[in-house]
Amino acid sequence: MLAYNLAVVLWGAFVRATGAGAGCGKHWPLCNGEMLPVSPTLNTIIEFTHRVTSGIDLVLVALLVVWAFRAFPPLHRVRRGATLSAIFLMTEALLGAGLVLLEHVAKNQSSARGWSLSAHLINTLTLIGCLTLTAWWAEGHPDVRLAGRAAKVVVFSLGLVMLLGISGAIAALGDTLFPSRTLAEGFARDLDPAASIFLRLRILHPALAVLTAAWLAFLAVRSAVRQAELRTRAGLVLCLLGAQVTAGLSNLIFLAPVWLQILHLLLADGLWITLIIFCAGILKADPIPADK
Repeated sequence: MLAYNLAVVLWGAFVRATGAGAGCGKHWPLCNGEMLPVSPTLNTIIEFTHRVTSGIDLVLVALLVVWAFRAFPPLHRVRRGATLSAIFLMTEALLGAGLVLLEHVAKNQSSARGWSLSAHLINTLTLIGCLTLTAWWAEGHPDVRLAGRAAKVVVFSLGLVMLLGISGAIAALGDTLFPSRTLAEGFARDLDPAASIFLRLRILHPALAVLTAAWLAFLAVRSAVRQAELRTRAGLVLCLLGAQVTAGLSNLIFLAPVWLQILHLLLADGLWITLIIFCAGILKADPIPADK
């Protein structure tokens, strides 16, 4: 389910990057007023495919919840993770519908689109996090304890990555709406006070990326030193950080082609999943003694 949802998310990014978000018009859940498009354009096929895969996702997550409640006892953490996954998938669908109905797709340049896009991204990351923990707990790993200083560090770290994701989504939207022919032209647009808000905010993403990468690297190294069982996960976090920074620089140099945007997002999702598991290890709850 986690892998399938990643595929749905990546296709959704492809819809945005290709400007195909209006392929079904201002209609939802129908596509251009039809259940099944007749003589669709390429953009319609791209958008309709995303809707179909999202609809299948709803059914599969419902089955995940049924499985969790059949396979695990009452109050088990897997039941909690599956239930939260279902809740955030439903809000994901509603937010996606809102993007279409409000026409925050295709070439829409309104600042309101930035807010709806940010809300959509936060929900997506939360959904992926819930699915990650469901899979992790289903393998028998312990629950997490949200208490103490460690919990504050984890919340800060995950919040920082979410903020970085929002800045990245805004930067990607700016690349889609206002493509540049050269790197110099792109920088000039970013510094132009008359430019779109999506261009003027774009410069924040690389700056925030450097700060976030430095913090996560520090957290990974410090945690690996203090908790030997986290060394493998910490090493994976560091590797993905390096790959993500490389992909980000490549996007900047090569002016963000669609395939590189998708790769950048895939690495970002991989880092997010790894970070969730890494933080679960930091917040690992103490086992309950058998006599309790």
